Amino acid sequence: MKVAVVFDTPRKGWGHDDFAREVAAKVEEPEYEIAGALTHNGHDVRLVGVGPDVRPLLDELAAYEPDLVFNCTEGFGNKPALDYLIPALLEAEGYPYTGSPPLALLTTRNKAISKEVLAYFGIQVPGFATYRLTEEVRGAPALTFPLIVKPLQEDASLGIAQASIVRDADQLADRVAFVHQSFRQAAIAEEFVEGRELYVSIVGNGDDLDILPIVEMVFDRRKARRPEERIATRLAKWDVGYRDRKGIRNVFARPISRRTREHIADICRTAFRALWLRDYARLDVRLTADDQVWFIEANANPFISLGHDMANAAEKAGMSYPAFIERIVKEASRRRDAHDQA
Repeated sequence: MKVAVVFDTPRKGWGHDDFAREVAAKVEEPEYEIAGALTHNGHDVRLVGVGPDVRPLLDELAAYEPDLVFNCTEGFGNKPALDYLIPALLEAEGYPYTGSPPLALLTTRNKAISKEVLAYFGIQVPGFATYRLTEEVRGAPALTFPLIVKPLQEDASLGIAQASIVRDADQLADRVAFVHQSFRQAAIAEEFVEGRELYVSIVGNGDDLDILPIVEMVFDRRKARRPEERIATRLAKWDVGYRDRKGIRNVFARPISRRTREHIADICRTAFRALWLRDYARLDVRLTADDQVWFIEANANPFISLGHDMANAAEKAGMSYPAFIERIVKEASRRRDAHDQA
């Protein structure tokens, strides 16, 4: 097939040949790794970078006439919250593409709305309260402390630190004010669930949803003794030096009973469909000491780069990286062939 790989780029004036040279040089960028896998699988690949002006993107796609667009964009104009815009544009122009539609991207990015949807479907989510940008905390909410305070619409643990765990109304007010001032957006305060941090990757659509091997973020309890030290903060996820110092690793999940694994799979399949996710996604849950499963959030546009959690889970399931990327292409192609762009 003719596949256009569309991605954010700061490179002004760069075209396919410029990006292809970086692919050939093995530059480590997700879009280049995906393009390499697609080429390995025999597809005709066109690399199309997206900047602040979308007209070159539309011109490039019109000239290339792809059978499918592999959407690698993670936002628009350096704003992750606008990650729905390029899929919306592709839909408006009639191009089939990989991944979730704008509805799913918008719903899952808003941590409050997604929890309301999942609670309707009977999925256990932490109690929460939200505070709009101009709204102050006036006393303790009807929730059980400790709470964890986050920006309402960020991902990749942006804005989450050990200080995000609050134990009274004064600490809550301080942290909500911090989120308002630092991120210029609403804050959400959720009941903190102490437990194991599990990442569940799903590939597929409809009734054909495959749960990949579960990944767990584990902490060296000699270095992370308190519960608030065992959360997926920004540093815990992305800072290699910090992870080494604190003994933090992402591994395939330690033993989980068969019954609990099946329960997690049922919950995640239900959430995938309820949130209108497509092709692939990663769902984050917490597993308590008594095997209670709490749904934390869904990532409709997860990192699928070579060597990272989802690609590693696919490899554990028997899919090489090219095979994993091809599975995503096939899922999107089936939807295209069925004229399903909903």
